[in-house]
Amino acid sequence: MITRDQQALLSPIERDLRLDLFRGIGLWMIFLDHIPHEVVAWLTLRDYGFSDAAEVFVFISGYLVGWLYGPVIAGGYFLAALKRLWRRALSLYVAHIMLFLLFTAQVARTARRFDNPMYAHEFNVFNFLAHPDELIEQAILLKYKPVNLDVLPLYITLVFASPFIVWCLVRRPNLTLAGSVVLFGLARWFDWNIASYPPGTTWYFNPLCWQLIFIFAAWCGIGQIDKIGRWVWSRTAMALAAAWVVFAFLIVMTWHFHALEAFVPKWMIKAIYPIDKSNLDLLRFSHFLALAILVTCCVSRKWPALHSVWLRPVILCGQHSLPIFCLGVFLSFSAHWILTQYSEGVWEQLAVSLAGIVIMTGAAWLLDRVKRVPDLFVKVTDDEDAGTATEAAPLAAPSARPETRETGAAR
Repeated sequence: MITRDQQALLSPIERDLRLDLFRGIGLWMIFLDHIPHEVVAWLTLRDYGFSDAAEVFVFISGYLVGWLYGPVIAGGYFLAALKRLWRRALSLYVAHIMLFLLFTAQVARTARRFDNPMYAHEFNVFNFLAHPDELIEQAILLKYKPVNLDVLPLYITLVFASPFIVWCLVRRPNLTLAGSVVLFGLARWFDWNIASYPPGTTWYFNPLCWQLIFIFAAWCGIGQIDKIGRWVWSRTAMALAAAWVVFAFLIVMTWHFHALEAFVPKWMIKAIYPIDKSNLDLLRFSHFLALAILVTCCVSRKWPALHSVWLRPVILCGQHSLPIFCLGVFLSFSAHWILTQYSEGVWEQLAVSLAGIVIMTGAAWLLDRVKRVPDLFVKVTDDEDAGTATEAAPLAAPSARPETRETGAAR
C-alpha cells in the first residue's frame, strides 16, 4: 500500500526544459572546444568570459541532484536515494572506462595509420601504449586519464558523494554550504588535490574545489535560492552581474588581441592572474554566477521557444547527456585528425564542426526514439511467493506513463 507521502514523491513533475537546453549547449561547446585551432570555437563561452562549459555542466548536475533527491531524502527515503545515485555513479564509472579504452584505441590506431606519434603524445596516450599493463590499473583507479577525459572522474566523485551532500543540505542547508566554502578555501590554500598518474601529478579538475559549485547548485535545487530570490534578481544584482560579464569580456579580449593589454593596469594583471581552472578560480565561479543570474532572468521556464523545433536538437542532446558527451569526445578527436592530416582552412573547420553537431543530434534523436518504444513485459511479483512466481504483463504506451520525479529531469 502506497501512502499519501509516497504518492506525493512519485507524482509527476513538470520537466524544466531550460536545464536540458543549457546542458545541450554545454555539450556542443565542449565538442567545439576540444578541437584545437577551431574557428567555430569562437561561438563558445570560453572566448568571451572567464568560465566555460565545465561550470555549466557541473552546476546543472548539482542542481538536478538537489531538485530531484532533496524531497526524497527529506521524506525519509535516504537509502532509496543512495541506491539510485550510486547506481548512477556506477554507470558513469563504466561509461568512463569504456570511453577510455575506445578513445585510447582510436588515438593509437590513428597514430599508427598515419605514422604520426604526435597524436599519442598530444592526447597523453603515449605512456599507455608503452606500458599498458600498468596504465590499465591506473585508469581503473581513475588516476590515469587521457586528454579530454578529465570531467567524468570529477562527475563520478561528486555523484558518489551526493547522497550525503543532499542529506546534509536537507537538514542544515546553510551550514553545509558554509562547510563547502571552507573546504574550497582550505584546498586552495594548502593545495589539496587527489593524486594522479604519473606520480607527482594531480587531477586536472580538483574535486575538493569543484565541489563548491556542485554543492551550491544542490543548495539552490532544494529551494534555498527562492528564499533570497528578491535580492538575487533585484535591479542592483542584475546591474552588478551585467557589469562583471562586461569586465570579463574586456579582459578576455586582451588574450586574443594583445595590443589591448596596454590598457589593463599592471596592478590588475597581478590581481587576477593566473585564472586557475583546475582549482575553480573565484573569477570563473563569479563569472558563471553572473551569467546564471542574467540568463535565468531573461529565460523563463514558460519561454515558448523551448518547445520550438529550432531548439529541439540541442534540447535532445541535453536530455541524453552521457552518451552524447562520450560521442562528442570521439568526434572531436576525429575532427582534429581530419584537420591535421588534410587541411585546417576555415571552410574545412566549419564542415567538420557542423558534421559533428549533426551526428550528435542524430544520435540524440535515435536515443529518444528508442526510449519511447514501450517494453513488452514487466515482472509482477506474487505476494504469497515473492521472488519465484512472476507473471508477464504488457506495459502501457509511453504517452500513458507520466514522468516521475526521477526520470522527469535527471536524464
